[in-house]
Amino acid sequence: QVQLVESGGGLVQPGGSLRLSCAASGRIFSIYAMGWYRQAPGKQRELVARIFNGGSRNYADSVLGRFTVSRDNAKNTVDLQMNSLKPEDTAVYYCNAYGPGPIAPMDYWGQGTQVTVSS
Repeated sequence: QVQLVESGGGLVQPGGSLRLSCAASGRIFSIYAMGWYRQAPGKQRELVARIFNGGSRNYADSVLGRFTVSRDNAKNTVDLQMNSLKPEDTAVYYCNAYGPGPIAPMDYWGQGTQVTVSS
């Protein structure tokens, strides 16, 4: 099992920046990938950014060039630096880890943190 705890988030004006951080505990040595998803009201949860064990990353097209995902293996954390924020970035952001489960690989989720971009 993997436990994830997020921090950061809050209210920011358009064009501003925020940094989200997620601390992992449990069977962290077996995690294949970590990253961030978000869910806006009335919309499905979507991938924002993800980093794999080998260091490769992928991003949603909508955040390319503005968001950066990073992972600190020594601290067992994954961060999301968000710059040039837009109102459409407003959502609940969830930390995600993909790793072994009881039967098959599975997703693990944090509790979510609200990000609101508004003037």
